[in-house]
Amino acid sequence: METLIAEDLLLLLLDDRKGTIAGTSHPEPALGGAVLLELALAGAVEVDERARRWRSAKVRAVPGAAPADPLLRTAYDTVAGKRRSAQDLVSRLGKGLRPTLGDRLVARGILVREESRVLGVFPRTTWPTADAQHERRVRTELQAALVQGVDPDDRTRALVALLSALSIAHKVVDHQGLSGGAVRKRAKEVAQGDWAAKAVRDAIQASTAAVMAGVAAAGVAASSSGS
Repeated sequence: METLIAEDLLLLLLDDRKGTIAGTSHPEPALGGAVLLELALAGAVEVDERARRWRSAKVRAVPGAAPADPLLRTAYDTVAGKRRSAQDLVSRLGKGLRPTLGDRLVARGILVREESRVLGVFPRTTWPTADAQHERRVRTELQAALVQGVDPDDRTRALVALLSALSIAHKVVDHQGLSGGAVRKRAKEVAQGDWAAKAVRDAIQASTAAVMAGVAAAGVAASSSGS
């Protein structure tokens, strides 16, 4: 079953039984980053060289490289509409993405969608697991890369980079005797390792930096609104 990197990331972030996000309070930038990396791996977007050191690198769409997948095509069109920084794009692409990904996974029989109300008033949607086989395969691949030292493919490497940016790579695998610090270190090594194409490496670096900045900014905004 072929899934998007963003779909795999959502599965890892969701509590299988409760169907709620665990591990991060602000998953949207990371989900947006996953879509951006998917486009980079497909050769649909590239990161321009920074003209000046203090300016953010811009992401551009590669002409004629629009993906067939409708979610990726929408994201590609967003990139093509205007050159923007990776930080801007991960926020734009991640906004409202969680229910779209959830519905796609429901259609595949991996999740179920449940509607309820908090305190009998506020509507809430949760996404508990219906079939955990695919997620188990993803975790097995992550386990091989982060604990057993197996060289991962680019998709798994991109997923590791996103998990590392969220500082939760050590939480999604069985350490098998390794310390959490050792697993986190391995995740960073995987994320910074040799990529097949320089364009993808540049996109990884820009996207993961943008995810970290986006999550931090979302946290600050939430704290300010709650104060």
